[in-house]
Amino acid sequence: MLHVQESVLEINFKALQQNFEFLKSKTKAGTKMLAVVKAFGYGSDATEIAKYLQDELNVDYFAVAYIREGAYLRAAGITTPILVLHPQLINLKHAIAYNLEPSLYNDRILTAFAKEAAKQGKKDYPVHIKFNTGLNRLGFFHTDAPHVVQKLKTLSQIKAVSIFSHLAASEDANEKTFTQNQIRLFNNVAEAFEKGLPYKPMKHMTNTSGILNYPEAHFDMVRSGIGLYGFGNDPKYAKNLRPIASLKSVISQIHRIEKGESVGYNRAFVAEDFTTIATIPLGHADGINRRFGNGVGSVLINGKKAPIIGNVCMDMIMVNITGIRCDEGDEVIIFGEGQTAEELAAKVNTISYELLTAISQRIKRIFLR
Repeated sequence: MLHVQESVLEINFKALQQNFEFLKSKTKAGTKMLAVVKAFGYGSDATEIAKYLQDELNVDYFAVAYIREGAYLRAAGITTPILVLHPQLINLKHAIAYNLEPSLYNDRILTAFAKEAAKQGKKDYPVHIKFNTGLNRLGFFHTDAPHVVQKLKTLSQIKAVSIFSHLAASEDANEKTFTQNQIRLFNNVAEAFEKGLPYKPMKHMTNTSGILNYPEAHFDMVRSGIGLYGFGNDPKYAKNLRPIASLKSVISQIHRIEKGESVGYNRAFVAEDFTTIATIPLGHADGINRRFGNGVGSVLINGKKAPIIGNVCMDMIMVNITGIRCDEGDEVIIFGEGQTAEELAAKVNTISYELLTAISQRIKRIFLR
């Protein structure tokens, strides 16, 4: 690893490869792999992640949340099929312009996209039909399957290349009965499609936890988001996944303050004795939530934990380095080796996803290949 001289997010492609290959090893031969690269690749860099997955690992599909995310990938040279999970009506024409495959999750968007595809003279344009089996977020209700099948039979401009659903609690062993019922409902949907259409769409349902815990739901393709980036929701698999991102910075300045002196806005920290503090060039504008202040979160300096003191500023945090041997310019690890994003996020009762996706685009990305 590099010794950094500014705030950087290091992205380790070897770890990405390890995660991809581990998840792939959990599926049977022939099962397609879909990589979720929404939210700027879970806060890393969607285009660089996608290029590596496409060019080096031969991933079968990508998924993004919105059409604009897919357009960026196409502009960067990504040619692999891209599923758009939550397309908006206003952007549907751009989905076709960039050869993106929309998820159609209700009658309104199905009708609107079919109209746009017809307007552009398309035939058998690939779409994905989303069914709600219990997450209650997006999707046709599972009992709508016959209605959707009949509608698709009248629309030659589009073709359902897949049907899919999303597990709600695949990481929770206490919800096994609920998850198994979701799988049962999805199988009913699939049966309606297989009986009603002259072709057989792909089926996919599992997220990272589903890949690991419900092999019976792997079907034709599996989807992984957080697992590719090095995190799972089951401790027994943690040793097989490596976080790909490390957030690092440097000590800008060291202060030695006396008892009674304060640090930062609103004098939120007041020294009870002689205290040595370091200022780090990262703040809430970079994704370090204010909740990490006042001793809740910490960073690593020369292998020692230094608590964040006072209020997190927009561009800076201050940490207590009393008793830690260090100098201005020394490297600081916010998350990475010695403290994962998951461990740091837990300090404020949240999850790794929130911390990772909050990292500002102004933080320089460094790619370790």
